[in-house]
Amino acid sequence: MSDYRPIQPPQLQQQLQRPGYRYREYAPCENLASHVACYWTVDFRADGGKQLHRIIPDGCVDIIVNRRAPSCGKAAFIEGLMTQFEILSLSQIQSLFGIRFYSESAQSILQFPVSAFNGQHVYLEDIWGTAGLFMVEEILTADAASEIIEIVERQLTRLLSGKDAPSPSLLRTSMQYMYACKGSISASDLAEKLSFSERHLRRTFDRELGLSPKEMLGIVRFQSVLQELYSGTSSSFTDIAMKHGYYDQSHLIKNFKRYYGILPKQL
Repeated sequence: MSDYRPIQPPQLQQQLQRPGYRYREYAPCENLASHVACYWTVDFRADGGKQLHRIIPDGCVDIIVNRRAPSCGKAAFIEGLMTQFEILSLSQIQSLFGIRFYSESAQSILQFPVSAFNGQHVYLEDIWGTAGLFMVEEILTADAASEIIEIVERQLTRLLSGKDAPSPSLLRTSMQYMYACKGSISASDLAEKLSFSERHLRRTFDRELGLSPKEMLGIVRFQSVLQELYSGTSSSFTDIAMKHGYYDQSHLIKNFKRYYGILPKQL
């Protein structure tokens, strides 16, 4: 199993969280750890004023459940892969629960290629039918995150129980290479390692994920930098840039601003 663990801004910038705003992450059970990066919650009370909630590319796909939705049918939807940051301004009370899937494993659970969800607003009911509605109904009536996770893991385990172990597809093998080298490899070198043409690799990623291997490599490398910043193991951005294969510090800063929306020193 990969040690790739994507990071979102609330983990890195906890000092920006106002009273009444809380973001938390929860680890999946061992049997689902190769599919689910984490479960997460966002809770916000409007009495503390507005709260900016930044979301960044992480190479993952999410099922998001709005626990304050008026109906089960419109409460849960799929959020596809992101290639640029987004900032939400929270001004009304919020209670969200999310399931963050690794992109190479998402299709086995969502039953459609990840590319089908990019830039779309697809409700969970549309892909899971009544099973999705029943799960959402249980989530909306649950009291605690631990109870919701139990409901979700029961459903995910049921969906996977009738399926064989995933075969080493080109996408899965490619992503494992990306994680192992922390994104510090070119698309052409990756294709060579996999004994496929770069063109074939690009077509596979476009068909299954809706983005290029180069784009995914950039996201994985960026997330690897964030993991290092979070752990505090490097002393300077120059060290980090060299370690992760950027040309120089300015190259790292340019990529950081593209995916995060701010300069590294602003973090």
